[in-house]
Amino acid sequence: MENYNVSVLEQAHIEFNKNCFNKAEDLYTNFITSFQPRTRDAHDLAIAFNNRGQIKYKRVDFYEAMEDYTLAIRAKSSFEVPFYNRGLIRYRLGFFQEAEEDFRKALELNPTFEDAKLSLKQTIIDREHRISRGY
Repeated sequence: MENYNVSVLEQAHIEFNKNCFNKAEDLYTNFITSFQPRTRDAHDLAIAFNNRGQIKYKRVDFYEAMEDYTLAIRAKSSFEVPFYNRGLIRYRLGFFQEAEEDFRKALELNPTFEDAKLSLKQTIIDREHRISRGY
């Protein structure tokens, strides 16, 4: 079964990188549902959830994408990318405080994550601007 899971995950990555998102989403879902925690690294599961979240993000299914990013975080809480990705959605939805928390966590895990630094800075500016305008 493990070889099947590896090939499914690898094929999902290939389809994802070819922008064949429907096929990649199906393959990530297959990998996730057949995941065996005793024989697989949780990092693989976190990547599968994160990448499936990216597909949903590209479809503008923000809440479903956030759910997958949260599941990726639960699978491996030291993986900074899903914190950053969830923060981007929260920022876009105007949830600046939550976005700021996600960007800070991503930076705590990886202090050299430049995109997270820039996103945190912009989030703080926009949150303060919103407060100064009274809404």
